[in-house]
Amino acid sequence: MQANNINIIGQIADLKDTDYKNTLAISTLLELLIEKNFFNREEFAHKALELENATIREISTLRRVKKLTV
Repeated sequence: MQANNINIIGQIADLKDTDYKNTLAISTLLELLIEKNFFNREEFAHKALELENATIREISTLRRVKKLTV
């Protein structure tokens, strides 16, 4: 295996570790906010779906605009 490939594999492993730590931190924050009654799971799920749909709409809009300009 070339040194470059080993370096890339190491970088991927680092990204996975960082992703895990970020996910854990976000999960911890959510649990604390729910425990402290800032919001409940249903409100969180609703907002997540709302944001996901907004993102999908934005992506669709950008694709349409791109097609019109090409």
